[in-house]
Amino acid sequence: MTIDNHPGSRVVSNGVAAPRLTGSDVIAELDRVFAVQRNAFRTQGAPDLARRRQQLRAIERLLVDHRDEFAAVSVADFGTRGRAETEIAEIVTSLASVRYMRRHLRAWTKPRRRSTSIWFKPGISRVIPQPKGVVGVMVPWNFPIHLAIVPIATALAAGNRVMVKASEYTPATAQLLKRLLATEFDSDTVYVTDGERDVSEAFSRLPFGHLLFTGSTNVGRSVAQAAAANLTPVTLELGGKSPVVVAPDYSLERAAKSIVWGRLQNGGQICVAPDYVLVPEGKEHDFAHAAQRAAEEMYPTIAGNPDYTPAIHQGEYDRLQSMLSEVGSASLVTAGGQPAAGVDERKVPLTVVVNPPADSQMATREIFGPILPIFGYRDLDDAIAHINNRDEPLALYVFSDKRANQDAIISRTASGGVTVNDTLLHYLNPDLPFGGVGASGMGAYHGREGFDTFSHLKSVFYQRSIAGRTGVQLLYPPYGRVAEILVSLMRKF
Repeated sequence: MTIDNHPGSRVVSNGVAAPRLTGSDVIAELDRVFAVQRNAFRTQGAPDLARRRQQLRAIERLLVDHRDEFAAVSVADFGTRGRAETEIAEIVTSLASVRYMRRHLRAWTKPRRRSTSIWFKPGISRVIPQPKGVVGVMVPWNFPIHLAIVPIATALAAGNRVMVKASEYTPATAQLLKRLLATEFDSDTVYVTDGERDVSEAFSRLPFGHLLFTGSTNVGRSVAQAAAANLTPVTLELGGKSPVVVAPDYSLERAAKSIVWGRLQNGGQICVAPDYVLVPEGKEHDFAHAAQRAAEEMYPTIAGNPDYTPAIHQGEYDRLQSMLSEVGSASLVTAGGQPAAGVDERKVPLTVVVNPPADSQMATREIFGPILPIFGYRDLDDAIAHINNRDEPLALYVFSDKRANQDAIISRTASGGVTVNDTLLHYLNPDLPFGGVGASGMGAYHGREGFDTFSHLKSVFYQRSIAGRTGVQLLYPPYGRVAEILVSLMRKF
């Protein structure tokens, strides 16, 4: 049987499309596809370098040739999403990552030399990257193109087969990915499915060679527990409250522009978006108004603005409103219209909240929307303590022109990644590994680190001999005076 990726159908060997699969049928289909992919990997082995490059070029073509379709399905799923935002965040960044992989793939796939102990000479040591087999990728709804394409391409670059669980909240994008990827890849190489929570749970229980999950910390814990039953290694890209520290030496106006840009991209629905800002005490309202001005320059209006992305669905909009309801209106500074201006479109204006209650939702939970709490700090030690008293964030942003301030904050805090004097850019650089630490995730991908994540780095020792003997044979029993001398020497090195 050959299983096809076309939306809502399954193609059997006679070419007849089977009815759309739902519920338990989708889960059964996952098992069948996994078996097909694993068998194909075991019988056919890893593709060579030329084939992997062809696969990456095929993904490039899909991104370039179908830009209009990707932009259209983004609007269909979000309700409103600017073409430029989709191009930048989904298409261009994905292309940059895929092209970077293709250019460096030859070097990554080569055996890597390692040093060999003098006691094991004349042998030599190598590390050989080999694919893990079938890689599972669980895609979130906030960037459903980029967060599917880059892991797919990375897994293929490493020589694997790939199964993808797309988000049920972005069905139009999921169907387009299914259709387009099916034009370039057989289902024994790349397979995409969507479905509700039961499908996600079944997906995470498959015995993959590796599983990548991007999403919330709570769901990530469940995914890790499900994968543990099969000893499946996981990479978890989670989230958390990514802090921003604006040092006393840095211009509030300059910082506000970068922070607001990072906060409002995709309607604030980014795992590495600035989540709260720490500014010197007494400067909270100054920064709030600087952020308001920056937001109104970028988005003069909210309602009816096609470039301002709304909450993905009504539940997310209601969650953000619940956060705002906990704080008094006196502490709120809004931009681009009154708070109710975009209610019919699920749009929340940038809302800066000055010193919200410490036990409020916005102070304790990841916001994932255009709300920006501001807290004052006494000195940098106080700001660092504020960060360290919370779970490790996925991102940290430092605004200071003084290297001493930058180094102090970076070295004394833990975070998945850091951008200095800007936001988001450490994620967008294709040669920097991306990953979390602690509650914000485990493992990393992007660039060479991504290739290594989806590879087994096999240690290989090649024994060589001189005149039919190796040095280590001097340590074989029966032990005598020579062994005693060698052990004595080994203790000294």
